[in-house]
Parts: sequence; C-alpha cells; structure tokens
Amino acid sequence: MARGDVVDETGMLLRDGGGFVLHRDRGGRWRLDLSRVPVDLVGKRVRVAGIEAGDDLVDVDGVQPG
Repeated sequence: MARGDVVDETGMLLRDGGGFVLHRDRGGRWRLDLSRVPVDLVGKRVRVAGIEAGDDLVDVDGVQPG
C-alpha cells in the first residue's frame, strides 16, 4: 500500500505504549492515529477504516466491532 490509500482491515485492537495498534488478520500490524479512543474495544476483534498516512500508520476514520 502507499500513502493516501484507503485502509479497510480487520484484526485485534491492542494498546502499544501510549497508542494503539491493529494486529491484522492477514498478518502484520498498523499503528493507529485515532481521534477517539475506543477503550471498550481494546483486546477485541475490530474493523478499522481510514487512510494510510505513512510507514504502517493509519489515519483512522472509524473503528467498529468486527
């Protein structure tokens, strides 16, 4: 994928230091830039939609149970 590409992925939402990551169902992970902290979804399978902002970083538009 390249910067600006649409991201629509499922996986496990986890905390990583002071931020959040998505461990993708297809392997690998995304670091997530979130405007709203989905505390109730941490440790659960979710779907993340957003735009790739660079080096494994997604500018997230939405997170929902997946």
